Amino acid sequence: MAEVAIVRCESYEQREVDAAVHRGLELIGGLRSFVKPGEKILLKPNMLSADPPEKCVTTHPAVFKAAALALQKAGVQLSYGDSPGFGSPEGVARKSGIAAVAAELGIPLADFHQGQEAVCAQALQNKKFTIAQGVLASEGLISLPKLKTHGLTRMTGCIKNQFGCIPGFLKGEYHVKLPEVSHFAQMLVDLNVLLQPRLFIMDGIIAMEGNGPRGGRPKKMNVLLFSSDPVALDAVVCRMVGVIPETVSTIQAGMKSGLGTCLEQDINLLGDVLEAFADSTFDINRGSNHNQRRIPQSKLLREILLSKPCIIESGCVKCGVCIKVCPVIPKVLAWPQGDQERPPVYDYDRCIRCFCCQELCPESTIIIKKTRLRRWVDKIHA
Repeated sequence: MAEVAIVRCESYEQREVDAAVHRGLELIGGLRSFVKPGEKILLKPNMLSADPPEKCVTTHPAVFKAAALALQKAGVQLSYGDSPGFGSPEGVARKSGIAAVAAELGIPLADFHQGQEAVCAQALQNKKFTIAQGVLASEGLISLPKLKTHGLTRMTGCIKNQFGCIPGFLKGEYHVKLPEVSHFAQMLVDLNVLLQPRLFIMDGIIAMEGNGPRGGRPKKMNVLLFSSDPVALDAVVCRMVGVIPETVSTIQAGMKSGLGTCLEQDINLLGDVLEAFADSTFDINRGSNHNQRRIPQSKLLREILLSKPCIIESGCVKCGVCIKVCPVIPKVLAWPQGDQERPPVYDYDRCIRCFCCQELCPESTIIIKKTRLRRWVDKIHA
C-alpha cells in the first residue's frame, strides 16, 4: 500500500505551514523514516522561472522553509537547487524568495550548472542522463513540487519536478528527441527511477490552474500532500481536481515502470479526507489525451488533430522568450521579416507541440488552441 498524507493548511503564514508540515511528516512515519543524521540531502523545489511567490509559479518559500527546518532538526546536511526552464538558478531562487530563506538557514545552493552522465539500467526507455553535479553530490533527494496545470502533460506534480535535475538547456533536447508525450512521460519516469527521491512534499496551499505552469491563475486549494510514492500522490491530486489519473501520461508511465501506484484501492490516505478538498471548478484539461498520439506527417492531419500554441498579439510585449526557449533548430518561432516590434510568428509545419513557448511565456499571452475536432472529442469525453 502506498501512503499519502493530506493536510489542511489555509495560508502561507510560517507558523501554520510549520505545523502542517510537522503533522504531515508524522503521519507518514516521521523524517527518520527517510533520512539519517549526517546525510547529505538535497531539497529540490520547483523553481521554473524568476517570478515572485504570489504568482504561484514556484514552490512557496514558506513551504521550503518548513521542510528545511524539519530536515535540519533531523541532523542532515542540506543543500538546495533546481535548473529553471529559463534564467539562472541564482536569479530564480532570488526572485522566488527561496534564496532569502536559504541564506537565513545557512543552506548552500548546489551546482545546477554543470552536469555529469549517470546510467540507470532499470529504466525502460532512457538509460542515460546528464544530471546536475549538485544532485549527484547528495546522498538523497527530497522533492518539493508545486500543484499546477501543464500544457503538455496536463498537470505538473511529483514526477515532473525532477526534470529540473537536468542542467540548463539540455532539458530542451528531450522535447526534440521525444516529441510524443507518452515517450516524454516515460523519460520523466525513467529519471525518477534513476534519482529515487525519498520523499515528496507538494505545495498546494495556493495552486495554479488554467494556462499553467507559468501563465495560469492562482487557485486556493488549502492543502499540503506528503508521500514517498510520486505516482500515488499525483493520482490523489488528480482525484481532487476531477481528472482521471490514468489519463495523465506521467501516471501511466509510472505505473508501467513500477514507480508507484495510482489505483485507489492500493493507496492508504492519511490525515484529512480527500473529499474536503475536491474542486470540480479547477480549470484543467479534463478532455481526451489530445497529445498522446504520434504527430502525423500529413500537414492536413496535423491541422485537424493537433492542438497548437498561439500568441495573443494584444498582450505580447515582444520579449522574445518564446523564441529563445524553442528547442527546435532552426527555431519554430521567428520575428516577422526580422521586425522585433511585432509579435513572433510560428512555422507550424515544424512545430513539435512541446509547448515550451507556452510554458515559459512571462506574460501568459501564449495559449494552447484546440482544433474544432479536438473540442468536439473533449466534449464527448467530459
